[in-house]
Amino acid sequence: MGLVSLIALSVGATLGTGIFVVLGEAAPLAGPAVVISFAVAALAALFSALSYAELAGAVPVSGSAYSYTYATLGEIVAWVCGWCLLLEYGVSVAAVAVGWGSYLNEFLDSTIGWRIPDALASAPSEGGIINIPAAVVVLIATAVLLDGIRESARVTTITTMIKIAVLIFFVVVAVTAFNSDNLQPFAPMGVAGISAAASMVFFSFIGFDAASTAGEEAKNPQRDLPRAIIISLGIVTLVYVLVALTAVAAVGVDDVSSSGASLATVLEQVTGKGWPATILAAGAVVAIASVVLTVLYGQTRILVAMSRDGLMPQVLSRVGRKRVPTINTLVVGGVVAVLSALIPLGELVNATNIGTLVSFALVNIGVLVLRRTKPDLPRTFRTLVPLVPILGVGLCVWLLGHLPAVTWMAFLLWSAVGLVVYFGYGRRRSALNRAAVQETETV
Repeated sequence: MGLVSLIALSVGATLGTGIFVVLGEAAPLAGPAVVISFAVAALAALFSALSYAELAGAVPVSGSAYSYTYATLGEIVAWVCGWCLLLEYGVSVAAVAVGWGSYLNEFLDSTIGWRIPDALASAPSEGGIINIPAAVVVLIATAVLLDGIRESARVTTITTMIKIAVLIFFVVVAVTAFNSDNLQPFAPMGVAGISAAASMVFFSFIGFDAASTAGEEAKNPQRDLPRAIIISLGIVTLVYVLVALTAVAAVGVDDVSSSGASLATVLEQVTGKGWPATILAAGAVVAIASVVLTVLYGQTRILVAMSRDGLMPQVLSRVGRKRVPTINTLVVGGVVAVLSALIPLGELVNATNIGTLVSFALVNIGVLVLRRTKPDLPRTFRTLVPLVPILGVGLCVWLLGHLPAVTWMAFLLWSAVGLVVYFGYGRRRSALNRAAVQETETV
């Protein structure tokens, strides 16, 4: 893969999902300064991505941050990281599915004049009974994965082009109603509001590590990986800032946050017509559905890696006739479908971010440890140590500190359950422990 291919990979994996589904949740926290929040989140993503790039070249195995942490910080820390990744991937799919349901309703309303009733398209805490559209898109993606069908490069390219096209379309239309009065006061909640919004919109940058994990496939990784990471993050950040700025300037913060399909609603208000919102909603339905499939696939593969290491039941890594981990996929799909049907978007996004930020902090620490313990290990890419990993850890910790208390309580409960599972099951059955026992018996 050359530079252009690496950039396309990273942009395609990152662009779209967060801005489609999270802007409306984050805008009330920071006001118009939500554009600054996107820039801060991008900076945190950049440092972590550069650390990912080094470990991807030094430890070229599947399993993402879990495998990197296993190789650098040991089994129990790897377990914590993997447990966080399960939270990140599983809950992020649910969050994306909830956002997909909002845009599906917007599309149906603007085309046939009918909406799925709120009782059947909202979580119980939002006044509904169950979010059926969100659960349905997860189950469809699960069925596709069970059939052994993966997205081809052509489909991924097409969906990426759709994302870019509809977001550019949004900016072009929204800028015609640009009103600087809607940007005042710019930061009504001050630094605290900007930080809280940055912690939430970090969700928009999940997927940035796609290029960093292509160290083995890159033609010139030492030259192209850092360039691809910086350029792709630059492109994504520019698009996000332009979309956020034009949306808020066009209709104000209150209107941006008034609908789950916030961008489609903005276009309808700006133009007074339904067709621009229909175009955007249609593009969002296609683009977001592809992300549900991709991230659900990633979740199943994290479980496969942990299962092969003995930390999860072996049945989760057992593949069927089509080389698909069938039980694994069914379990993941079922759990995520339930989450997406019952939990509102904002709580899902924050839960995703806390798992992501913890795992990214561990990756940054892993770079420092591996440089010290194995300085001569071949690396296809070297980041600037110790500056980049330290800044990466610092920004992750800073963003973690601005997540809501309820999110931390849920995360601590999740972590406690994870430790019980590890000490009650994984530690005794892990491949590392089995190897140690065999060595002892041999002696």
